[in-house]
Amino acid sequence: MMRASSGACALREVGLLTVETQGRHRYFRIADADAAHLVESLMGVAFGTGAGAVRVRSSPREPALRKARVCYDHLAGELGVLVYESLARRGAFALDAGGVTLTDAGRALVAGLGIDPLPAATRRPLCRHCLDWSERRHHLAGALGTALLERFQQLGWAHRVPGSRVLAFSADGEAALRAWLD
Repeated sequence: MMRASSGACALREVGLLTVETQGRHRYFRIADADAAHLVESLMGVAFGTGAGAVRVRSSPREPALRKARVCYDHLAGELGVLVYESLARRGAFALDAGGVTLTDAGRALVAGLGIDPLPAATRRPLCRHCLDWSERRHHLAGALGTALLERFQQLGWAHRVPGSRVLAFSADGEAALRAWLD
C-alpha cells in the first residue's frame, strides 16, 4: 500500500500536482486545467459505478467558515481572499524574493480605511500572504492582515461568532467591504 505523501509526490513528478511550502506545511494543488479535467473524470467514474466513493456532506458551519473566518489573527476564507486579490489588483503590493511589500498605493488604500500603514517596529512582517485552505488561494497575513481584521470589527462590519473561528459580516458590512475594495 502506498502512503498518501508518496502518491502525491508521484503525481507531482508527472506534472499533475504542484506544491507550495508554507512553514512546516506543504500544500498540493492540481497543476492545471487538464489535470483538473482528469481528476473530475475519475471522480465521475468512481461516483457513477458505486466503487465505494462517497460524497461527503458538509456541516452547517462549513459554509460560514468558508465565507469568512479568523486564521490565527487575520481574515481568511472567501472574503479574506477577496481582500488580498482586490488589493493586489489595485497595486497595493509588490511581490519580490522577500515576499509581499506594501506599496505607496497600498499605504494610501489602508490609510483611507483609517489604518496607520506604518506600525511600530516589530519582528513581524507587515505583509505576508497565507495560503487559504478553503479557497486554495492566498489571503493577507502579517501585521497588516491583523490590523485589517481589527478595523473591520471596529467599524461594525463583522463580528466573531463566540466559540468559533467564524467571522460573521452583516449585509451592510459586506457591502461596505466590497465598496472599499472596488
